[in-house]
Amino acid sequence: MVNTANSQQPESRQEPPLRMTRLPQRRLIASALALLVSAAGHAGELPDCSRPLSLALHEHGLLYSRQSGEGIDRDIADELIRRSGCTINVTVLPRARIWQLIESGGLDFSLSGITSESRERFAAFAWYFSNKYYLLVRRDAGVQRVGDFTKNPDLRLGAIRSFRYSPTANRLVDSLDAEQRVSFASSLTPLYEILLANQVQGMIIEPFDYPALESSHIRTQTTILEFDDPPVPHGLIMSKRSLPPREQAKWRALVDDMRADGSIERIFEKYFKPELARAMTRF
Repeated sequence: MVNTANSQQPESRQEPPLRMTRLPQRRLIASALALLVSAAGHAGELPDCSRPLSLALHEHGLLYSRQSGEGIDRDIADELIRRSGCTINVTVLPRARIWQLIESGGLDFSLSGITSESRERFAAFAWYFSNKYYLLVRRDAGVQRVGDFTKNPDLRLGAIRSFRYSPTANRLVDSLDAEQRVSFASSLTPLYEILLANQVQGMIIEPFDYPALESSHIRTQTTILEFDDPPVPHGLIMSKRSLPPREQAKWRALVDDMRADGSIERIFEKYFKPELARAMTRF
């Protein structure tokens, strides 16, 4: 009898500690699972489609052509519409007008936008590619380096109104504009025309402009100089006035998903060689 009681006593003493350690572990696991489920539900939450939304494209090389109705940004817009399920009215506007409407809240979205200190006040962004900028100059301008262009007061630059570029390119545009040495246009085509007519001797370009550079007239009369700047992120532009932060986050998540599953890169591969598409969309 005594031996039996002694053999059971240690077991009864050990049971309470075991129960006390198991219960907190179960609660922690349950809490962690609840957090994961909540986060997954929030991450997969689609944007609010209770009203028609608006998105404006701008004509710019491979980004969009009004003539063909095609381009990278048109494909991006179509994919955003498909994934969100929202009704989005797509129009084509000059870039300067797009920024005005984004600021006022008269336009919800645009594409391939870059940020600046002033734009941060009224626009939010969801990045989906990054690229460098270059200075296209006439061969007969005698320009060997970017700095040579600034030093020669007889040289003029062509630029698209309301465009911003990389830091060095922006400084070039701003300094020449202060000297009244910049001719502005609403699109690339008139800039190429005045470049070939020697009314301007240079313009800033990016990879989306490459097809035009294959023209024999432009190729034989120009050379390309690289700005010493890192690639600049471009993305979906969202109006802070028309879209609250919660909705901005949902659209940003959609763009991030498109990058993560390779959709953005596949769209770029329709227009660029795979290695360039990869470099522009993986950053």
